[in-house]
Amino acid sequence: MQDCIFCKIVRGELPCYKVYEDESFLGFLDIYPRAVGHTLIIPKKHYRWVHDVEDGNYWEAVVKVTKAIDKALRPEFINYFTFGLDVHHAHFHIIPRYGDVSSEGIVPGVKKISKEEMSEIAKKIYKEGLNINI
Repeated sequence: MQDCIFCKIVRGELPCYKVYEDESFLGFLDIYPRAVGHTLIIPKKHYRWVHDVEDGNYWEAVVKVTKAIDKALRPEFINYFTFGLDVHHAHFHIIPRYGDVSSEGIVPGVKKISKEEMSEIAKKIYKEGLNINI
């Protein structure tokens, strides 16, 4: 899909804060993060929904990134969401949760995180991911 923002990221036409990449999947920080380390995992091939993705290793990529986030950022726990309403390209949201989240609800609001901090967070997660085998 030529106009799909995620396909443009996969093709290198748009930048991202990359935390993971393999032959089939790409992981990068959400530019509208709901928490420090909020990451998206997408298939490199365009699919509309996560249940349409033919590669059976999708969940393995999600787990690998989850473990890297856990080691790098030490959240209390991690949520997964597959909304898919804003961008019509299959994607998992991996949202680390910190401290008392009872006032934030199921999905916390968007956080303001500087570009410098986003870059550092991505480097930490990427580095931890290099040492994780699934």
